[in-house]
Amino acid sequence: MQKQSAIYLLSPTPKEDTIALPMIDFTVTADQIDFAQYDTLIFTSKQAVVCADKIDVSWKNYPCIAIGSATKKQIEDLGGEVIYQPSSFYGEQLSRDIASFFRERKLLYLRPKEVSFDSKTFLNKEGIDLGEQIIYETSCILYTSKEKPVAGAIIIFTSPSTIHCFLKNFKWDESYTAVVIGNATKVHLPMHAKYVVADEPLISACILKAKEIANSSF
Repeated sequence: MQKQSAIYLLSPTPKEDTIALPMIDFTVTADQIDFAQYDTLIFTSKQAVVCADKIDVSWKNYPCIAIGSATKKQIEDLGGEVIYQPSSFYGEQLSRDIASFFRERKLLYLRPKEVSFDSKTFLNKEGIDLGEQIIYETSCILYTSKEKPVAGAIIIFTSPSTIHCFLKNFKWDESYTAVVIGNATKVHLPMHAKYVVADEPLISACILKAKEIANSSF
């Protein structure tokens, strides 16, 4: 009988039936949040919510726009209120949604140091002045070559950053299969990499897809 492929999860939180190989460290970079002149917050990751809560718990007094189901859950778990979760997760469509529904609001985007899409510039074109504050930054966790995933592994990538950090540590093996959380992540994979996109942009959906692959002759 063929041995089932090992499944590696590169996100920070370990999950059952996967091998934890976290790629990213998070560091809070602000000691206060300037809420003045704003009435609505935008979060694009659960980590941003966690960092905001460490800096100033009064963030939860403001209604929030949550990008992604995991972000929405984190906001609500910490006692915040989500007033909108856009149908699109990335880029221009997301900015159009915000421009359409929140033109009259004063928006503050609590963000990491590096972002994959410049929402501020796009929203400025729509006549919306988006406030931004950097509250955390990410860095790659470094591994030795001995910790490289085994041949034939299925590797779950939950963001472009996890791909960048993985490739900083290890050379891509053509026997690997990538499971990516969304289309914005897949474009960062190495050329010719085998991959599938999860049915939903959720880690649980990524794990389910990885198990399907492991149990098939993919």
